[in-house]
Amino acid sequence: MTTLYRCITEDDTSQFCHRVSEALSKGWSLHGSPTMAFDPVKGVMRMGQAVTKQVQAEYHPDMKLGQQ
Repeated sequence: MTTLYRCITEDDTSQFCHRVSEALSKGWSLHGSPTMAFDPVKGVMRMGQAVTKQVQAEYHPDMKLGQQ
């Protein structure tokens, strides 16, 4: 059993919530609290949320984590 980790980032819009919700619907679990930071280049707030998932596969760096 392998634990996969990924961090979802997006501008602070409903798209961020949809991306996290999609990950949860595919079996990913929240890992820690969400984070928020101001992006001065784009002039917007950015959100981040770490998620983890247990899979029955050996980890390899070429894995497409969002497709697991």
